[in-house]
Amino acid sequence: MKNNKLAILIQLVIILFGFADISAQNPIIRNQFSADPTARVFGDKIYLYPSHDILGKEGQGRPEWFCMEDYHVFSSSNLTDWTDHGVILNQTKVKWADSTAFSMWAPDCISKNGKYYFYFPAPPKGAKGFSVGVAVANNPFGPFIPQPKQIDKVSGIDPNVFIDKDGQAYLYWSAGNFMVAKLKSNMVELASEPQIIANLPEKGLKEGPFLFERKGVYYLTFPHVENKIERLEYAMGPSPMGPFKMAGVIMDESPVGCWTNHHSIINFKKQWYLFYHSNDLSPKFDKNRSVRIDSLFFNADGTIRKVTPTFRGVGLTDASKQIQIDRYSRISDKGVSVSFIDTLNTFAGWKTVFNEKNAWVQYNKVDFGKKKYKSVIIKAISQKGGILQLKLNSANGPILAKINLPESKEWKETKVLISGLKQGSHNLFLSSENSNIVEVDWIKFE
Repeated sequence: MKNNKLAILIQLVIILFGFADISAQNPIIRNQFSADPTARVFGDKIYLYPSHDILGKEGQGRPEWFCMEDYHVFSSSNLTDWTDHGVILNQTKVKWADSTAFSMWAPDCISKNGKYYFYFPAPPKGAKGFSVGVAVANNPFGPFIPQPKQIDKVSGIDPNVFIDKDGQAYLYWSAGNFMVAKLKSNMVELASEPQIIANLPEKGLKEGPFLFERKGVYYLTFPHVENKIERLEYAMGPSPMGPFKMAGVIMDESPVGCWTNHHSIINFKKQWYLFYHSNDLSPKFDKNRSVRIDSLFFNADGTIRKVTPTFRGVGLTDASKQIQIDRYSRISDKGVSVSFIDTLNTFAGWKTVFNEKNAWVQYNKVDFGKKKYKSVIIKAISQKGGILQLKLNSANGPILAKINLPESKEWKETKVLISGLKQGSHNLFLSSENSNIVEVDWIKFE
């Protein structure tokens, strides 16, 4: 009963203080920097436990390096709308940790016996390197209470926990090599001596182990620097402790040069997803990163198909909400580009700029449901006025609307009537009908 009352109280606090709802595609978190995402399915929701990048400065971490002082948790029931439940743990609340280190790096969270165990690395007071601690809660969004001591015999970063079908829990972490040990049923102590996981690449940095099981096969996945920056790789084995055999690459090196990548893999409603990060909101400084999601698929032999990062990401977008077409599914070869609305505040997002006739973008998976929408609203700027055409599904699809934009030097919302819209889920195809420059922020339907 006490736990239920606490859960209700926390939810009331969330409502009263207005923790952010974030509706977006890649990157999925737009109100702060986020990295190293561990996603977990608890009940009918996904809970996301990333690390939290902030900008380091004198007296606050190390300038020009990774700077992290706390952890947030986010949740979603549809992979599109994410709720930020606020800070669940701060470096000042951990007795054994250096409260001035700003090094709360990649975490994990797991559920067992009605409790939630949050594992995190941090530099201990008066010692070098990292230790791993545990904070415990009765709910996936906290409050998490850190244990008074770190886990004995665990020195390293990037803790990951896996619970096998027989109930045995395993802790993995990175310490140059990957280490593994069994956990006791209390989930805060080791039940076996740590051992090195063999048969993995010996050259180049490897970190961020994440283990999952599918059809009796255990997949050990991790970032690895084979060349200059990290890519996501994996090995396969018959048990949680191996032996593992290298199997391939999940995701190639970042096309925009983000030096790190860090990930997790989950199965949600019969579809597998890869959570990872890039430097979308900080293209010139890759120590401020942002979480992304893309779908993941397997070959018939159990190997993983390589994932290509996308802007569109996953999930359905509600037609009545702002549709960010800059997170496109497809884009024409010329005549259209994407840039920040405000380069001094990248959290304001992006805009799509048309500057040639017949330039286009396509945005997939918009959910119109069973509603009868009558109009479309577009937020845009066009100093000379512009004409856009909105179609369903493709360049040859039914025309929903022809949008005549007035001359303007400021953002304006223009509403036009639509016709020919069918219920259900559709792709949107937006094209320019002349060569006047048109900048589009978003569209939505009413």
